[in-house]
Amino acid sequence: MKKFKLPIIIIAFITFLAGCSNGDGIYSDKGQVFRKVLPQDMASLDTALVTDTVSFDIFNQVYEGLYTLDKNDKAIPGVAKEMPEKTNGGKTLTIKLRKNAKWSNGEPVTAHDFVYSWRRAINPDTASEYAYIMYDIKNAEEINLGKKKVKDLGVKAVDDHTLKVELTKPIPYIDELFAFGVFMPVNKHAVEKYGEQYGTKASKAVYNGPFKVKDWKVEDKIQLVKNNDYWDKKHVSLDRVNYKILKDQQAGASLYDTGSTDDTTITADQVDKYKDNPALKKRLLASTFFIKLNQKDVPAFKNKKMRLAISQAIDKQGYVDSVKNNGSTAFDGFTSKLTAKTTDGKDFADTIKSPLTYNPKAAKENLEKAKKELGVKEITFKMNTEDTPDAKISAEYIKSQVEKNLPGVTMKIQQLPFKQRVNRELSQNYEASLSGWGPDYPDPLTFLNTMTTGNSQNRTGWSNKEFDKLTKEANGPLLKKPKEREAAMKKAEELLLHDAPVAPIYQKGEAHLTNPQVKGLFYHQIGGDTSLKYVKIDKSINRKTGKKKKDN
Repeated sequence: MKKFKLPIIIIAFITFLAGCSNGDGIYSDKGQVFRKVLPQDMASLDTALVTDTVSFDIFNQVYEGLYTLDKNDKAIPGVAKEMPEKTNGGKTLTIKLRKNAKWSNGEPVTAHDFVYSWRRAINPDTASEYAYIMYDIKNAEEINLGKKKVKDLGVKAVDDHTLKVELTKPIPYIDELFAFGVFMPVNKHAVEKYGEQYGTKASKAVYNGPFKVKDWKVEDKIQLVKNNDYWDKKHVSLDRVNYKILKDQQAGASLYDTGSTDDTTITADQVDKYKDNPALKKRLLASTFFIKLNQKDVPAFKNKKMRLAISQAIDKQGYVDSVKNNGSTAFDGFTSKLTAKTTDGKDFADTIKSPLTYNPKAAKENLEKAKKELGVKEITFKMNTEDTPDAKISAEYIKSQVEKNLPGVTMKIQQLPFKQRVNRELSQNYEASLSGWGPDYPDPLTFLNTMTTGNSQNRTGWSNKEFDKLTKEANGPLLKKPKEREAAMKKAEELLLHDAPVAPIYQKGEAHLTNPQVKGLFYHQIGGDTSLKYVKIDKSINRKTGKKKKDN
């Protein structure tokens, strides 16, 4: 299949040289510094107010929750000094906090910080899109719905260094969930000082992680420095972390070639160029991408056969081969592979049977039935995507497939900045949107819950009582019946796919150029993308060959 080409760009070397002239510049490799290219900016430094992967990735470096994730995505103590003591059948957790944890303003991190932060996140006045992830804490859902007071949340500071959490039921993945960004604490004095401006600038937040934000220039760069108030600073080798925000991935490769960055993703066209380079790494992420179809604003999307037609009209293997070429895989489901295992050791995603495979014949048949039921001959809709060259190529491929395999259907493309695209989804102000989701904890419900009725991430107009019932049972009475629980979640996902409120396309892969000198970099499949706490730059390694430098 013909490859979709990206336009060749030239890096502005004046900017590059200006950055290199300063030892603390964004491209400088002076000392222990890790430099990474980001495809988009973070949204905020407020742990209660973000939903995007980039923000959660930064949070992993500058905040620390009760627990953090190790290289195998298992929870290990963070601010907590040990794993929780579980009583009352697993519903009551008593967590001891370490006494030497501090904020970057010198204040101690205490149990009161977690009580304050969690109450703030669940408070409906905060309008956290992720509040629902706390619903397993006693009274959380009722508080978020305005039915109970914030002080009724099932979290209590027994003393400065002991936290007691009451759950509605025992949750098998609760330790990993507590490592997620929304559960990370904020500093009460900083929030009260800056009010609505908290987290909008590097100087308007206080940090308790291995690093702190020194500078944040929106849509340009994010610079971190080692947090000398961090309790475990002796294990942090990096002095600085420099993120450069570049929407054009091809520019990242140019920076890598000039020794100006240590990690960048690259485009499909560039993979073959670097196939023999020791820096080239491919990884499959536990994130799925799909087209959200808004039934509220597009009458045609209320028709199930029309939704099926769109899913079946897109050659997904052709998409990952020609558009991505980075380790992404064609995908017909919703819950990604690598999210959760079944009781017999299978990947949950492999147990799902989906009707949304590429099938142009079935797509045309469903389209003709939909046209008759809708009483129309032509259908036009607009799909939102991001304002990057890569996103444009993706959208153009999807458009070509939809219009080729669905006669009479016209798909228009609207490119928007990332934040605007996400905000339009959250406010349901779109027709179709190329969107994605990754797991927040190692369980299928991290995907399935997002499509329940009223969930802040749903916003498609789709609602199904049976689906809601199955997910509720999986998160309640079936928690102690793993096989029955798996069967319920499998049934729920297959019901979702047969109704097709979203059109799955691929599971995300990434092709990276990573400096072979970078050691100790952890990638995660849940929560934030990386952990940099243990990263060290080994300058005895030859950057170009990946081998030890020879002594002169």
